[in-house]
Amino acid sequence: MPKPKKRFGQHFLRDNSVLARIVALLAPQAGDHLVEIGPGQGALTRYLLPHCRRLDAIEIDYDLVEELQAQFAAAQNLHIHRADALNFDFTQLAEDTKALRIVGNLPYNISTPLLFHLFEQKQAIRDMLFMLQKEVVERLAAPPGSRQYGRLSVMAQYHCRIVKRFTVAPASFYPPPKVVSALVELTPHPSPPVEVGDYACFQAVVAAAFGQRRKTLRNALKSLLAEETIRACGIDPSARAENLPLSAFAALSRTLAAHPVHSPAG
Repeated sequence: MPKPKKRFGQHFLRDNSVLARIVALLAPQAGDHLVEIGPGQGALTRYLLPHCRRLDAIEIDYDLVEELQAQFAAAQNLHIHRADALNFDFTQLAEDTKALRIVGNLPYNISTPLLFHLFEQKQAIRDMLFMLQKEVVERLAAPPGSRQYGRLSVMAQYHCRIVKRFTVAPASFYPPPKVVSALVELTPHPSPPVEVGDYACFQAVVAAAFGQRRKTLRNALKSLLAEETIRACGIDPSARAENLPLSAFAALSRTLAAHPVHSPAG
């Protein structure tokens, strides 16, 4: 069995009780099309295969791909892709919209960019169930005003309904990570929870607002929106981004889209 590679952030989940809990939460049905990101040594793959119509596994490590191919040679419903999930086109796997159910123990060093990559392809995704660093799960689900609330919280909550599930101790993995892990469920909204006017403007407002957390909106957004314009949205220009709900960012975005001071790319 190939050894874990540090450059890929590999920590293989080996706790059968945790694996069983993941499968119970996912509750795969016979007609489901599952996608597993980072199958590693196939521990979760083995649990999933009997319960779905098709399982696509995305694995970057060539040695592990060879091991998986040998281990599951008889599995007709498994399709293994040697690929980097950060660049993978998940929509190509979906026969219909909202078809894919994505699951995985994600490498923690790429979890945030990978989530953003998946948000861009949410039209093909029914739901996602991921093992992540507990700190990242807390940021995803954080409410306004909390210490963990930030750009990731706002963007993730715009795209998905987020439910924290349970934590997992380092001892459940090989090698044990130096952090506690947690399982999180992300379900893309059927339609956006707020109207942002223009998505590029929304991205620009959120990124600028959280660019320097200690700055007030007046200063953080000055390249995008004038102070009077922020106030006209019903938002205090002296407030900080960490205290704004999603609806406030949407209001700022709509205003920027309608009356741009500068281009979001500028």
